[in-house]
Parts: sequence; structure tokens; C-alpha cells
Amino acid sequence: MHRLFGRKKEEKPAPSLSDAQGRLTEREGNLDKKIASLDAELRKYKAQMAKARGPAKANIRRRAAQVLKRKKMYEQQRDHTAAQAFNVDQTAFAIDSAKDNITTVEAMKAATTTLKTEYAKINIGEIEDVTDDLADMFEDLEEVNEALGRNYNVDELDDADIDAELDALGDDIFDEELGEEEATPSFLAPAGLPVEPTGVLPAQPQPAQPATAEEKVDEFGLPIAPQAS
Repeated sequence: MHRLFGRKKEEKPAPSLSDAQGRLTEREGNLDKKIASLDAELRKYKAQMAKARGPAKANIRRRAAQVLKRKKMYEQQRDHTAAQAFNVDQTAFAIDSAKDNITTVEAMKAATTTLKTEYAKINIGEIEDVTDDLADMFEDLEEVNEALGRNYNVDELDDADIDAELDALGDDIFDEELGEEEATPSFLAPAGLPVEPTGVLPAQPQPAQPATAEEKVDEFGLPIAPQAS
């Protein structure tokens, strides 16, 4: 049967973006190696031309020009390859973004369905009844607290009397603070300030009276004791 009609050829799978990216990266690396080899060859020819003269220098210059042309060609191919790799990266990024968007939309749809299902279980009327019951319970609790905290057999104070007692209390506190400031001992006074003297000042020494003519003094100005006759 296969001999008459032949066998159907198996179609090869289309290359993926990762395969294309790998090939482009490998090709770009090979071109970089070739360019680096030509750079080294050009440096060698440059050193030779610096030493050569006449026809030899012209021959070296011609070979260096050929190498430079090859380098320019490889650089151009490398730039094209890099541009292709960039386009492949952009395409892969766009595909990944599209997949992420699809996943996000599906997740949001599932979440919306779940939210509707759960929200259908909630009865608004029951919630209002619960809130009303809570308000009534708190109101009753406030009444109970007020009843338990009520004062018995206590004379009500007039606002004027309370204000007068508060003013008097403020004066008493001010007098106490003033008394504490006056009773501050001297060793607690701030440093560097003179202390007010108290008591009687000590007596100052009197200057020595000059010797009279009758009294004899020695060379140091001291009186000489009289000698017995």
C-alpha cells in the first residue's frame, strides 16, 4: 500500500524562539572572535609598517587594507545579527506578556464567580436585624451602667461653689510652690552666683601705729624692749 501511494512525510516542528535566539547568540559570538583575530592582525601590520620602507611598506599596507575590509564586513554582519536577536527577544517578551494577560483574565473571572457565589449567601435583611439588635443591647447596657453608678445620699454641689473651691485650691498650690522656692538651701543654689551674706562682718585688722619718738626701734621697725638700769 505504501509502495503505491507512498508514505506521508512527517512535518518537522516549527523552530521555537529559544532555538532561534540560541543560534543568533552563537553566530554573534563567532563573529566577535573573528573580529578580535583581525584586530590582532592589524596591530601586527601596523608595527611592521612603522619599521618598513619603500615597496615592503606598500605591500604590508595592501595586506592590512584587505584585513580591514574583512573586519568591516564581519562588524556589519555582527550588527545585523544583534538586531535580529533583539527582535527575537521582543517577540518572546510579547508572547510572555500575552500569556500573562490571559492568565490574569482567567483568574479574575474565577474570582468574580466565587465572589458572586459567596455574596449570594449574605442576607442584607439579616445584617440589618443584627445591627439593630446590637444597638439595642448597647443601649440597655448603658442604662444598666448608669443605674449601677448612681450616687445615693450625696448633696448636689452648685457650680459656683465648685469654681470657688478650684480657685482656692490653685492659690494654695501656688503658695506651697513659693514656699518651697524660698526654702531652697544654699548648696542647691545654681553654681556661679554669689550667696547673700548673713550675720555680722568679721573685724578688719587695724594698721600698726607708728612708733613715738621715745620708743626705740630696731632695723626692722620693731620696738626695742627697755633695758634695766
